[in-house]
Amino acid sequence: MTFVLEHLGGALRLSFAMFWQVLWPLSLGFLLSAIVEAVVPKEAISRALGKDSPRSVAMATLFGAASSSCSYAAVALARTLFRKGATLANAIIFEFASTNLVFELGLVLLILLGWQFLTAELLGGLLMVVLLAVIFRFTLSTRLAASAKAQADRGLLGRMEGHAGMDMSVSGGPFVRRLFSARALTAISHYFFMNVYSLWTDLALGFLISGALGAWVPDSFWSTLFLTGHGAGTEVWGALIGPLVAVISFVCSVGNVPLAAVLWRGGISFGGAIAFIFADLIIIPILNIHRKYYGGRVALHLFAVSYIVMVVSGLAVGGLFNLLGRIPTNRNITVFETAISWNSDTFLNLAFLVLMAVLAVRFFSTGGVMMLRMMSMAPSEGGHEIALPEADIADAHRHDGHHV
Repeated sequence: MTFVLEHLGGALRLSFAMFWQVLWPLSLGFLLSAIVEAVVPKEAISRALGKDSPRSVAMATLFGAASSSCSYAAVALARTLFRKGATLANAIIFEFASTNLVFELGLVLLILLGWQFLTAELLGGLLMVVLLAVIFRFTLSTRLAASAKAQADRGLLGRMEGHAGMDMSVSGGPFVRRLFSARALTAISHYFFMNVYSLWTDLALGFLISGALGAWVPDSFWSTLFLTGHGAGTEVWGALIGPLVAVISFVCSVGNVPLAAVLWRGGISFGGAIAFIFADLIIIPILNIHRKYYGGRVALHLFAVSYIVMVVSGLAVGGLFNLLGRIPTNRNITVFETAISWNSDTFLNLAFLVLMAVLAVRFFSTGGVMMLRMMSMAPSEGGHEIALPEADIADAHRHDGHHV
């Protein structure tokens, strides 16, 4: 019994150490995303993504990178954009940017794994966008897109439907005045805690699973699984198996970065680790949601194309970093040996906890709990209004393009 408790305690300590080290970067990322969402209306996004053009692809990438990192929310919002006029290709590109190019993911990668992983993630994410745009242009036929649109219009529920239908952006007046208005503070507090709420399960799973794997699974197992030490074979195998490991992990978005740290320490190739991080949109629950949203045939097509671009992008950035001699040689992830102490991370964490407390006061005093309840509800059909108790929220929140 003592042996079991010691191993369990070791896993939990490692999980908390990873969480504590990335708490302030996560908070900063959520805050930046909330600010952007508070000043950019979703209707404007839909209008910008209605054409299969390089400009629309660039806008899908930009808007996705500035939005929530929750994979489920990104998938739900992508369908909303598709139903409102965005092309299917741009909607999916928006999904990829929402989960691979967002602030919080980059900050957590930088803290846990270093600048090389952050740079590779950004370069690989942009490469995936280009590959998706090219492949979709040749493979997404009019008939296939029409089939997806007919299925999407059925409105079958996935997850975070209410989140996708909400628009709390503050419009009217100069940008600076809008950004520092009371309505903006309300919208930012709501977006911030909705993003936290939508991601907490994946983050908790990611840290707990990573702690368990890091504490319990010997390095010899990972070396065998990833064919460590076989040169080019290791690189190719890592990129091929990385996304498949992600498929069965059930952990998405920022939550898979701690898992990537465990895999990197275990011997997966650099490109394989990047491909694993890319693969949060092909985990089993999201594959099932794609099936509901767009039909089985389109979902299978999206999975095949997604897997291909993840593997190719992982191999490409791995090859580039190898050519430049920039692949990290140190696999001793510092968080696995770091004890919590009074250092810069601790002071930054405490500062952001104070900021979160301030946002929480605003959140709870302006109908925030009501908005959390609405996140998993279906958006109102036909413009039905939803009454909220706070005048400030009633003025600032819109649902499915209508004022709430």
